[in-house]
Amino acid sequence: MNLDMQASQRLLLPVCFRYMKNNSLLAAVLLVVLITAGGPNAVARTSKPVLHGRHWVAITGKPLGATAGAKIFEQGGNAVDAACAMLAVVSTMYDDLSWGGETQALIFDPNQKKVIGVNALGVAPTGATVEFFKSKGMKYPPGYGPLAAVTPGTPGGLMVMLAEFGRLSLKEVMAPAIEMCDGYPIEAELTRKIENGKDRIKKWPYSVEVLLPHLGEDWEAPHAGEIFVQTKLGNTLRKLVETETKALAEGKTRKEAIYAANDRFYRGDIAEEFVRGSQGQGGLHTMKDLDEWQVYLEEPVSTDYKGIEVFKLTCWVQGPVLLQCLNMLEPMDLKSMGYNSSRYIHTLYQVMNLAFADRDFYYGDPRYPPMEPIKGLLSKDYAEHRSRSINWEKNDADVGPGNPYPFEGKTNPFLHLLEASMKSRKAAVVDGSSNRDLTAFEDSFLAGTTSIQASDREGWVVSITPSGGWIPACIAGDTGIAMSQRMQSFVLDEKENPFNLPVPGKRPRATLTPSMALKDGKPFLSFAVQGGDTQDQNMLQFFLGMVEFGMNVQEACEAANLISFQMRSSFGDHKISPGKLTLNEEVPSWVRRELTKMNYRLGYQHRTSGPITAIYFDREHNTMWGGVSDHGEDYGIAW
Repeated sequence: MNLDMQASQRLLLPVCFRYMKNNSLLAAVLLVVLITAGGPNAVARTSKPVLHGRHWVAITGKPLGATAGAKIFEQGGNAVDAACAMLAVVSTMYDDLSWGGETQALIFDPNQKKVIGVNALGVAPTGATVEFFKSKGMKYPPGYGPLAAVTPGTPGGLMVMLAEFGRLSLKEVMAPAIEMCDGYPIEAELTRKIENGKDRIKKWPYSVEVLLPHLGEDWEAPHAGEIFVQTKLGNTLRKLVETETKALAEGKTRKEAIYAANDRFYRGDIAEEFVRGSQGQGGLHTMKDLDEWQVYLEEPVSTDYKGIEVFKLTCWVQGPVLLQCLNMLEPMDLKSMGYNSSRYIHTLYQVMNLAFADRDFYYGDPRYPPMEPIKGLLSKDYAEHRSRSINWEKNDADVGPGNPYPFEGKTNPFLHLLEASMKSRKAAVVDGSSNRDLTAFEDSFLAGTTSIQASDREGWVVSITPSGGWIPACIAGDTGIAMSQRMQSFVLDEKENPFNLPVPGKRPRATLTPSMALKDGKPFLSFAVQGGDTQDQNMLQFFLGMVEFGMNVQEACEAANLISFQMRSSFGDHKISPGKLTLNEEVPSWVRRELTKMNYRLGYQHRTSGPITAIYFDREHNTMWGGVSDHGEDYGIAW
């Protein structure tokens, strides 16, 4: 008879305690078996099945989004075409992002046999300086409204990916999203978000027109199942397709025609209306800001973990945190600790403390000075040096940034700020006396986005973590495009992070972090997750679940994760809560007691897995396994 882990524990625990009095050694052995071998290596029951595909896999944050990806595959598109179609649909559905947000992606190109990074994060507009925000009495740039918005990134990101790596036309890829603009049955989750955010939405007239169709009634948002129409957004998307069609008729190539549409968005009448709509509501965007913004195709950073090469976007997002953690964990025998034992949880928490403290101080846009010490941060020697500082007996609430500069042969020019940085971190500790403050702090950490995974039998693989323009969002004029809220991820005090101060044209250091791993030069995993500062925490535990603990991709997507809050939030007031640890409610009582003794303050959730989306590449059978967490509305289709 097969037993899941919980059933095994319920049956075997009484045996342990029966023998405890007479044979403590036997009892201890049985307890270790329960925590380790009986857990992830056993046949586990998951809420969702593995998606098995031979030809393609399409996964994203909404069922309709995955359906759009499947439709594109069936029309002959490759994984990039399908990913772009899914991106267009989830942006139209406000799946915690919209068209004015930002797109971050990793693409495996089977022709070049390499991973390519896509940087489509917007930049600070003209006038968005430290002095400007301080003159308004702000400690950080605002979280909502026109002044929270960087330039739109997702339209450019989609069109560049499609032009450079796709196969189909913009018209074909945009068709599902345009059809949805004409009306689709809105889901309950979005209606709740609109209703809950309606007080802010009412400050922005173009948002009211779109998002509050029942203004003046008790429930002013659309009703679940109601046909949700976005006429002006549909007009904008049709203008892009019309431009492509005209360019093709004039003899332009497929790529040239897509870039003609891109030019209309960032330099033509769409840009003019976006700027008018932003400035008319107090925003700072100018035509020059949109004209000079561009998508970058760049080299990702990577590390080798036991023969698996893991790729992340570099330090303009938090992605290198995962690589820093893996570098510290690689020499450790994690498997012998047991999945989610107190030793394992403590180890991951302390390693994340070190990596995220570095993130908080050293990460920023590498295209603007000062230059981030990314080579030192990702050095294996630096990882070993940082690991030596871990307190194995209890949580260290005073972990701060390290000094990676010597590990790339340089002198740290910011040593004078490190002590001040620690004082700033201590001053930012969230006030635990107010439940309201704690709830707002936790919500900021878990701030949603979506993720997209796509792969095909030709070898194309795409992992995207887009975000920005979530509800409540300010829509820019008659474009129908909701603006980003990413400016709030900048800081205004160099003591917090000298690399992440706002400058016009500069990207804020974002949380968004797609992931990809190769083994023997071939795709091994493509994975991402929704959420804010928790993203690389979830990605780390997903990866270890598969590589160290033998989980399949669905088990790893659903596995119980821990959530640390001992890092500066990238949102709101950028607070921190040392020692705060959220566990899955199924973590055993003896693990909880041990962690409490180690200076952790515990909270519990029913689901702590993400929501993660992932694809595993089965080289033995030449198939693809898709995994989708049971945490949210993420959905996948495979064939």
